[in-house]
Amino acid sequence: MKKDIDNRGEILLEALPYIKKFWNKIVVIKYGGSAMKDKDLEKQIIKDIILLKYVGMKPVIIHGGGPEISIEMEKRNKIPQFLNGLRVTDEETMEITEMVLTGKINTRLVAEINFCISEGPGNGVKGIGLSGEDAQLLTVKKHRVPELGLVGEVEKINPEILTILLEKNYIPVIATIGVDKEGIRYNINADIVAGQIAISLQAEKLIYLSDVDGIFKDFEDPTSLISSLPIDQAKGLIKSGKIQKGMIPKVDSAIQALEGGVNKVHFLNGKRAHSVLLELFTDSGIGTEIIP
Repeated sequence: MKKDIDNRGEILLEALPYIKKFWNKIVVIKYGGSAMKDKDLEKQIIKDIILLKYVGMKPVIIHGGGPEISIEMEKRNKIPQFLNGLRVTDEETMEITEMVLTGKINTRLVAEINFCISEGPGNGVKGIGLSGEDAQLLTVKKHRVPELGLVGEVEKINPEILTILLEKNYIPVIATIGVDKEGIRYNINADIVAGQIAISLQAEKLIYLSDVDGIFKDFEDPTSLISSLPIDQAKGLIKSGKIQKGMIPKVDSAIQALEGGVNKVHFLNGKRAHSVLLELFTDSGIGTEIIP
């Protein structure tokens, strides 16, 4: 019993220098739809993010929702289609995407944050839901690949609303629907949005939560996990084809974020309990970090 208590004490002491280092720093967390399938684990992830807030960090959540979008499409007898990791989006798919992201997932995550906070002291912390349409947060243009349909590329980020909310102790939760200059709504890849928002806020860290442990030298070999990966090697893995499908926009976005001033990017398995805390507050960490 005493040994167990001592071990827990050591873990807490190990976290102290990291808590001091990251105090008042912005952490952008991209919460992928593939990591949301377990709703009990989703609640635990939300609690972990609230803990980041309570120890002095400033978390911003950008969420996906691909699996839930695909399920809703299949209910309407629509077959999901993808091109280079991006969803092909016609008008009906856009309607479904907006309904799932803003009307279902975003409200659910915000409600979970506010429920968890209401059980504790609160301290003025609140969750708030946003779409890229709000306060011109995400201005987009039509993607350069016309076959993708209503898929947008980020043209401009307006971080003002996020800066105000962070100063007022809110945890922003962002659904990745953007609008062009004509008012047309577009689906935007959440990985790319996370990277661009991290740049606009000059975040200390950008964290991707998905359903895999990180980046592998050989994606078919689970023992080949890469713990730390410099930018040039990450680019080489993409060119060699060792990074494929949905991981391509994630790693591309990570590289752009680092080149844009973000200090470090982490790829974690969001289906592993407390993965964010283990990565940020322990010496060994888990997952893959990409460094400048």
